[in-house]
Amino acid sequence: NLVMSVSLEVSKRALRPRANRNKLRHEGQIPGIINGYQIESTPISVATSAFKRILKDEGLNAVVRVSIEGKEYNTLIHQITTETFTKEINHIELLSVNMSEETEVEAEIVLVGEAPGVKLGGALTQNLYSVIVSATPDKLPEKIEVDISKLSIGQSITVADLEITADFTIVTDGAEQICAISEARAAEGTVEEAPAAE
Repeated sequence: NLVMSVSLEVSKRALRPRANRNKLRHEGQIPGIINGYQIESTPISVATSAFKRILKDEGLNAVVRVSIEGKEYNTLIHQITTETFTKEINHIELLSVNMSEETEVEAEIVLVGEAPGVKLGGALTQNLYSVIVSATPDKLPEKIEVDISKLSIGQSITVADLEITADFTIVTDGAEQICAISEARAAEGTVEEAPAAE
């Protein structure tokens, strides 16, 4: 599970009025900012298509290598601001990171497998959709798969049940419930027949 860093072309941009940001967007560029390790807060712009490709292929927790004026920085996508209605990306924030220092990010939880409890008529509910993990930038997982293939009715999986790997630590409280299988609602109200007393 080797996370390669991907390169992204960025250009330094002048901080000018908002009109300039709209002009950038019309030209297929996303305005953004990069700050953090060994770099002062610098306004940048990136090609919308290139940035979207990284999101699609590498996910949110990929290390993105950017070079600005001849210097290279390893960055993480810190924040993406989107338009409320169109969902178009209108601003990004890249965080320059020290590759040997741990950092915390959110990793998506993905349930995999089929739960026997569901086949028996139980209802599966997922309560947690992401956890906070801590790792060096090259080891940050994009998602964490949770195997539900042994889950019966009345059972649940908590954060503490997640497999521990050497790559990252899970910061989220272990008591938090990820998913559970409860008896299907339809079963309520039916009374179990008790054996007749002798």
